[in-house]
Amino acid sequence: MDTRGIPTDGTVRLTMAQALIRFLTLQRVERDGVEAPLFAGCFGIFGHGNVAGIGEALQATPTLRYYQARNEQAMVHAAAAYAKVKNRLQTFACTTSIGPGATNMITGAAAATINRLPVLLLPGDLFARRNVAPVLQQLESEHGQDVSVNDCFRPVSRYWDRINRPDQLVASLPEAMRVLTSPADTGAVTLSLPQDVQTEAFDYPAALFHRRVWRVPRNRPDRWALEEAARWIRAARRPMLVAGGGVLYSDATDALDRFARTTGIPVGETMAGKGSLRYDHSANMGAVGVSGTFAANRVAAGADLVIGVGTRYSDFTTASRTAFRHPKVRFVNVNVAEFDASKHGALPLTGDARATLDELAALLGGWAVEPAYRAEAEGLRAEWDSEVDRIYGLRHAPLPGQGELIGAVNEDGDPEAIVVCAAGSLPGDLHRFWRVRHPKQYHLEYGYSTMGYEIAGGLGAKLAAPGREVIVLVGDGSYLMLSADLITAVQEGVKLTVVLMDNDGYKSIGALSRSLGQGGWGTRYAFPQDDAHPGDERADVRTLPVDLALNAESLGARVIRCATRDDVAAALVDARASDRTTVIYVPTDRYEALPGYESWWDVPVAEVSERPSVREARGAWERMRVEERDFLPLADGPRAPS
Repeated sequence: MDTRGIPTDGTVRLTMAQALIRFLTLQRVERDGVEAPLFAGCFGIFGHGNVAGIGEALQATPTLRYYQARNEQAMVHAAAAYAKVKNRLQTFACTTSIGPGATNMITGAAAATINRLPVLLLPGDLFARRNVAPVLQQLESEHGQDVSVNDCFRPVSRYWDRINRPDQLVASLPEAMRVLTSPADTGAVTLSLPQDVQTEAFDYPAALFHRRVWRVPRNRPDRWALEEAARWIRAARRPMLVAGGGVLYSDATDALDRFARTTGIPVGETMAGKGSLRYDHSANMGAVGVSGTFAANRVAAGADLVIGVGTRYSDFTTASRTAFRHPKVRFVNVNVAEFDASKHGALPLTGDARATLDELAALLGGWAVEPAYRAEAEGLRAEWDSEVDRIYGLRHAPLPGQGELIGAVNEDGDPEAIVVCAAGSLPGDLHRFWRVRHPKQYHLEYGYSTMGYEIAGGLGAKLAAPGREVIVLVGDGSYLMLSADLITAVQEGVKLTVVLMDNDGYKSIGALSRSLGQGGWGTRYAFPQDDAHPGDERADVRTLPVDLALNAESLGARVIRCATRDDVAAALVDARASDRTTVIYVPTDRYEALPGYESWWDVPVAEVSERPSVREARGAWERMRVEERDFLPLADGPRAPS
């Protein structure tokens, strides 16, 4: 027996659910000599499909902390947010019953996998023995009796398995842990657990319950590829580095700081990579792409070499492949995933961002860009800093605008806070205008742009960093999708500050609709109009009598109502001094439109229409569509080794 009373050899008789939970408590993760538990706890909602199995096992194993959730999708978001703050080195398990509880988690699974964040999903499943089918909530298929709603998790999981016999855990669990701790393959891992099998006992090998440390490696690229990349950089006249989420996840911010200062190569940040450098770093051009700054987008337009570090090159980063305009632009990509490292016909450096940047810097031996290019980039950065000051100083009336409220949170909120946001127009404005002061301050879910992530994500972020203030920025549309975890925050004594901006509907898509000639139709929270063409953007429209401040109060939050930027600034100071979850409610101007700063996003417009506004938008789209590029490998590829 070891100190926990577990045999060191032989077998241990447990139910499948008990064996699973015991196994999870013994998994550790280590990188760079720092070790921690892989699982911080388990979020769960119980039903007939998991209460007697996983529920009983969690009750019997209090070392894995259980958190009561309010929404299945939200608990996956909270787990993913926790993993994001922890640089993917720790996460949560999430359990739910079979049926709607399980399928509610699918959106969260997709968001986690798209953002490459590890979460373990443990949905109940149909009866493996089948004799009582169809059970409550079972999807019947005339094509096979092994189909359930949990098969929907397959395309949005990086690993999926159904445990039809208790002994199958022995083979499945190590594979699940391998994927969760893989820098390249991580995402949602789903183990579907038939409700009868969860309660069945088996004599498990005691070795399954030995303490296991999963070491996260820092893989290095091929040496020849590194040397070739150094040659490409030396030959470039206007190189640019694009910093993605991989910089943060590999803890490469200091390595990037050294690399950028030594070489003078200007840096643009993706949505996931913002915070790779402080906002006032001399090489930081800020956000790049659709939601980019004019500084980063002008540098991108003229770059003859793009060094992508930890980015998957989403359409927002490349401005739908119109951002990089140099006729002979080439790409060098640093990424742990070969798939991403090879994008745009790049010279791939498949490896860890921190290790690769350090080795690349050594090969460059102090090389730097021409002084004139460095000065040009620094001048653009200074111009952009002045533009941010201008936006922060705007004063819209009668309702405040989004840009000035971002300024209030940035200047009057805790400078060490983590700021959480997700969908709508807020992420684009935050990407441009937020001044990041530490690597974890900017916490955005924008790989999937998931409405409803914000409050659940704030909960996960606060659990991961209890010593930091967490400020959630959310619009009314996203708030209404998933606000119930305010209750969980109150229940657990987890303090959040939520800035709730009410603009009577879907501001982001309203603006997009107007730009496409559609007048914002169907995007405002308003009563239907009686005219033939409902004009939801008319000034005399009747908005809905909804009081979101009262709603937040009813969920247990403290609420401060605000009318101006100065009110919000004062409320932030008040909330910081409080130990309670506080919602700062402020109506905002839904028509405030901040500039696009020399970028474009490909959203196709109807090719034929009776509406002149749509035809005009189609013409503008066609003019930009021809600017999109395909970045293909050079005919002879990267130079072969001699």
